[in-house]
Amino acid sequence: MNIEERTEKFRDDFIRLREEIGKVIVGAEEIVNGSLTCLFAGGHALLEGVPGLGKTLLVRTMSQALDLKFSRIQFTPDLMPADIIGTNVIDQGADGRRSFRFEQGPVFANVVLADEINRATPKTQSALLEAMQEHRVTAGGKTYTLEEPFAVLATQNPLEMEGTYPLPEAQLDRFMLKLMVEYPSREELTEVLIRTTDKLDPTPQRIMTGEQVNEMRALCREVPIASHVRDYAVRCVLATHPGGEFATDLTNHFVRYGSSPRGAQALILAGKIKALLDGRYNVSFDDIRSSVKPALRHRLILNFEGEAEGLTSDRILDDLLEKVDSVHKPAMA
Repeated sequence: MNIEERTEKFRDDFIRLREEIGKVIVGAEEIVNGSLTCLFAGGHALLEGVPGLGKTLLVRTMSQALDLKFSRIQFTPDLMPADIIGTNVIDQGADGRRSFRFEQGPVFANVVLADEINRATPKTQSALLEAMQEHRVTAGGKTYTLEEPFAVLATQNPLEMEGTYPLPEAQLDRFMLKLMVEYPSREELTEVLIRTTDKLDPTPQRIMTGEQVNEMRALCREVPIASHVRDYAVRCVLATHPGGEFATDLTNHFVRYGSSPRGAQALILAGKIKALLDGRYNVSFDDIRSSVKPALRHRLILNFEGEAEGLTSDRILDDLLEKVDSVHKPAMA
């Protein structure tokens, strides 16, 4: 197929998958798009919202529409790293000899739902670090490679809720996008009640295999991006660093640490998928702008003043989008 046909097929497959998820999930189009963007970009998604908004159902429904191995890990304060990764167990053969065998944990799946990830201790949360970054795990001195495609879709409750632990900064940085799950509107809530109290819940059909997901991931990486658009993404990320050349006033006053280079990678990859969904084989400034908040909100660490003022990362990023223009400014030699 030529590139136009591949682009059209990507768009059709993405929409078909989204519609299949929409048989169960009402509304939440931005959250569904963000979750699928992470899947096809080879990243991981963090969904935050109060209990009962369908975060877990969304991820489970997405896995049902994909012909992939799915596992769910319920994070609790007593969960241990071995409960996620796996552990060595002793096997005794017929001849009485004993040997160690690695019993794989639930992380050995294509789609892993880390449910209420911030209800476990930081030690257990960090057990996912190697898997999320390297797509492999190490146990008992041996390294095991995870099967592709591999994606972690985690849900978390707001930190203000009782019994939660903040995710370590290194863990947060491994998530490509952080998606905020809002309460449904009047119409959406009515539809939820109709689907869940008037009749049986619909079940999505499996419409995509792991091989197809990998092909879509490959196409995403091939989408070209002009140097001035890439530079805009770079300047957006640098604008989150206090004291830097492109820092805004809010950044300088209220941010302690800005985004890592992973934030720039997330901006570019999310922009490429947005372009493909619009039927374009190039990335625009608007593609980058639309991804700034989900890609960077969890990578900003506010200082004491910012927390005391009650500022949010989204407020700082809104200001950043107003201040960082799209005019190309060459770097100094």
